[in-house]
Amino acid sequence: MNWFLTETQQMIKETAREIAQKVIKPAAIEFDEKNEFPWDIQKVIADAGLFGVYVSEEYGGMLGPDDGMGIMNLVIATEELSKACGGISLCLAATALGTIPIILMGSEEQKKKYLPDLASGKKIAAFGLTEAGAGSDAGSIQTTAKRDGDHYILNGTKQWITNGEVAETYSIVAMTDKKKGARGASAFIVEKGTPGFSFGKKEDKMGIRASSTYELVFEDCRVPAANMLGKEGMGFLTAMRTFDMSRPGVAAQALGIAGGALDDAVAYARTREQFGKPIVSNQGLRFLLADMSIRVETARAMVYAVARSIDSGDHKCSKESAIAKTYASDIAMQVTTDAVQVFGGYGYMKEYPMEKRMRDAKITQIYEGTNQIQRDVIGLQLVKEAASGE
Repeated sequence: MNWFLTETQQMIKETAREIAQKVIKPAAIEFDEKNEFPWDIQKVIADAGLFGVYVSEEYGGMLGPDDGMGIMNLVIATEELSKACGGISLCLAATALGTIPIILMGSEEQKKKYLPDLASGKKIAAFGLTEAGAGSDAGSIQTTAKRDGDHYILNGTKQWITNGEVAETYSIVAMTDKKKGARGASAFIVEKGTPGFSFGKKEDKMGIRASSTYELVFEDCRVPAANMLGKEGMGFLTAMRTFDMSRPGVAAQALGIAGGALDDAVAYARTREQFGKPIVSNQGLRFLLADMSIRVETARAMVYAVARSIDSGDHKCSKESAIAKTYASDIAMQVTTDAVQVFGGYGYMKEYPMEKRMRDAKITQIYEGTNQIQRDVIGLQLVKEAASGE
């Protein structure tokens, strides 16, 4: 379909696709097996300028004054990279998750200090909200930040943080006043190497194994008060606004995984022969491929629509972002499961890429809010809209 991409967006798409097919795809299985972060590939992505697709030109990115938040740009790049590997694509997508809080809530001084290196890919970012006892219930985080003169002292542990140990810049949510619940949370920029900031175990994951996932440990970690994003008590708001902007990126990752699985399934069905003819000559299999294509195209329509809505200035998009993330990630699981079926026994073997795509797809239903939480967000917003007459 013609999605009427701008000249810049078409360039982003072509650049990301070339990197995905020529650089990422040949190396995807190796990085998955080794459970290693792809530093050399991250540098290729950075040199191509893709880390700056959602950052203003003022801070070293490629966003012009009329380009909105650049979420559509991010979606396009993430989708294309994820067609080759959903894990490797996270070096970009997870950096966006850690960078968006600075874009949304950062002071001018903070933006000038941090965004240029993030836009160039010289440094990558991570976002720290989830804890052992506070995943979907983000208001129950236990990491604390106590004021001490012109610093805050952070104590606590963050769990399952994407880009974990490899990032240089972290957006961290901690409680400055536990008595206020979610309204007592605040957000901070924490730099790697800050005394008291260290890393726990590296997670051994089912999928997205080329992505670095670690515990973050804060033990009397002194963070300058100047590194607070916004004001005290705005941490939960910062996190929720960030997710509204970033969930289309998760949806794009899921979309890319599904799209890559469909492409591989069609190519395999055209060449694999049984009973003296390609298996694609079987009408039942063509129906299966058709349903896969229908799901991918409808997911793409939803994801692109939400991204464009955000870029047009619609920042009240919690419901729509949740729908895009939920739908695209559910589609990713359905399509990759069907793609494994198309491959038959070969689809179950690690020497082929399909079982990896299925493993990678699963996490998209879980992180940045499980799909059950997304459905609750959607349902609550529907009730709110009905009550207000919107």
